[in-house]
Amino acid sequence: MKAAYIEKNGPASTIKVGQLPIPELKSDEILVKVKAVSVNFVDTFVRAGSFKTKQDFPFVIGRDAVDTVSAIGRDVSQFKTGDLVWTNSMGYDGRMGTSSELVAVPEARLFHAPKVDPIKLVASVHSSATAAIVLSDVLQVESNHRILIEGGAGHVGTKFIELAKSLGLEVATTSNSNDFEKLQQLGTDKTLDYHEPIQGNYDYIVDTSGKVSLQNNLDHLNLYGKIALITAPKDNQFDFQVRQMYTKSQSINGFVISHATLKQIQSAGKILNDNFEAGRLLTDEILTMPLDQAAKAQQLLEDHQTKNQRIVLTVE
Repeated sequence: MKAAYIEKNGPASTIKVGQLPIPELKSDEILVKVKAVSVNFVDTFVRAGSFKTKQDFPFVIGRDAVDTVSAIGRDVSQFKTGDLVWTNSMGYDGRMGTSSELVAVPEARLFHAPKVDPIKLVASVHSSATAAIVLSDVLQVESNHRILIEGGAGHVGTKFIELAKSLGLEVATTSNSNDFEKLQQLGTDKTLDYHEPIQGNYDYIVDTSGKVSLQNNLDHLNLYGKIALITAPKDNQFDFQVRQMYTKSQSINGFVISHATLKQIQSAGKILNDNFEAGRLLTDEILTMPLDQAAKAQQLLEDHQTKNQRIVLTVE
């Protein structure tokens, strides 16, 4: 089968496209014929070796994929041949990636796909699952509370907006003023220019940008408030007043989806499918490229040349 893979960790130029053996199915696995694979920053970290995870070489890159079931293992009960499906947790922790004509996916990591554009779906799942887990499990948000999403116009920021509104939160965002109209259409109640000081107080703050000081966020966090960090400032340093934080019973939470538990992944899958069926989470601008250009796609991402588009590799 045709696949994009690496034989060692290194730069994007180490990615090869060629023939690899078709995976042998385990009893609890499903063989998926791949139509499209999204390209995420974490894929570049895994390929480069900066994100340490178990890998067997040759290693197929990519973690998200969508298309149809080609074959099932003998113990599989929830899927049948021909089902439209998606997955978003392959390509790390010892699992082969998805950038290939066929991929063997454990049944527990596969989801039925609703009847939406599969390219838009696969472009969404990485950012959307991050937002779903942070809101529902890490922050455990409650309706009728206030949330500030910093970097609201980014891929993951827009997902936080739509999911937070669906959960009954009052949403404020920081962004460039040019993005205000777009964010209001997604449901933002209050748009703040990220060049200006933060206004208001919040029960939850999600930092997707790494451009706001931790102390500034804590100053605008209510009693019992929670902060979620999914990125870091360029210097990888934060200073904050510890006594102020703990005497207000505030909490600071970090999250990366590569360390999400299987239970979190499965819960997020249900949340995403419910929202996909409702027409949400499918607004990304998408740049499609053929699998043969897998190395170029990752290089574009690393060089920040995607113009806020999500890259999706199509497999023919």
